[in-house]
Amino acid sequence: MAGFCAGKCKARCARAGFQGRCIKYCGICCQKCKCVPSGTYGNKHQCPCYRDKKNSKGRPKCP
Repeated sequence: MAGFCAGKCKARCARAGFQGRCIKYCGICCQKCKCVPSGTYGNKHQCPCYRDKKNSKGRPKCP
């Protein structure tokens, strides 16, 4: 699963301003949800678990 997540998160975070942080949180979400939405932004309907994860402030956790 780690290889799957690394590849998917690298693509997801390709245009992120803070790539390290994007890849970290994408990886956490991917490990838990076993999916990553396609593209660099949006498309979260493809992975409801990824979409619905929130941080302690109630904001989306997954990039």
